[in-house]
Amino acid sequence: MPKLNVAADKNAPPCTWKQLNQDAAAIAVKERALASMLHAVILNQKSFAAALANHLAEKLSDSEFKALHIRETFLDVYAANPDVIQSASDDLRAVRDRDPASKSCLQVFLYFKGFLALQTHRIAHVLYKEGREMFAYHLQSRSSELFAVDIHPAAKIGSGIMFDHATGIVIGETAVIGNNCSVLHGVTLGGTGKDDEDRHPKIGEDVMIGAGAKVLGNIKVGNGSMIAAGSVVLKDVQPHCVVAGVPAKPVGGPCCDKPAQSMNQTL
Repeated sequence: MPKLNVAADKNAPPCTWKQLNQDAAAIAVKERALASMLHAVILNQKSFAAALANHLAEKLSDSEFKALHIRETFLDVYAANPDVIQSASDDLRAVRDRDPASKSCLQVFLYFKGFLALQTHRIAHVLYKEGREMFAYHLQSRSSELFAVDIHPAAKIGSGIMFDHATGIVIGETAVIGNNCSVLHGVTLGGTGKDDEDRHPKIGEDVMIGAGAKVLGNIKVGNGSMIAAGSVVLKDVQPHCVVAGVPAKPVGGPCCDKPAQSMNQTL
């Protein structure tokens, strides 16, 4: 498993492949009902990439689209695009660091649907760029059904991303999210009409977008900014600015250096 790039909680074990195996082995002994699943998902896998490909394939498969074919495709993508598996590592660590509800990296890997939806999107994005659009759309559809997260496969998303709770997140075709951002449930990065060209928001790095916020149109949200919960953003947001309201307006300067990592949502 690649070395992580995001800042780590010094009190938490690192999210390494070795640590995932150690945690899985300990839980398999403690919770015998989970032992078979933990062996299949973690302990019998050869690498982080193999485990993630297998886990996602089993989740996304159905009677018409077998896990075997999904797994092979995902492994091919990881082999040809090592940055994709590195981003997955960064996302895993980001969630573990920022979400106080997470108790271990294993818990995030197995059960956090924001993490799983984002990793599905990363594969879909590669396939979309390669011209395999129908496969990409299929993954988008299945991810939406399973995780209640709808991301167009063309959307560009950086690494070290946390989708907190994730239910109801919608990200449009020409949207961009920079590195190390935190996006809460019910967030929409959408368009404002039927324009078929560049029509979705461009989110900078280290941005925190609160629950239920709507960011609409081809606008820019600067690095280190914070969008308060329930806001409707229709205009550019300057770097390190806090905006709130409907429509959103600036309500202050930086709440902290990196709001996406601190997750402090008070104004």
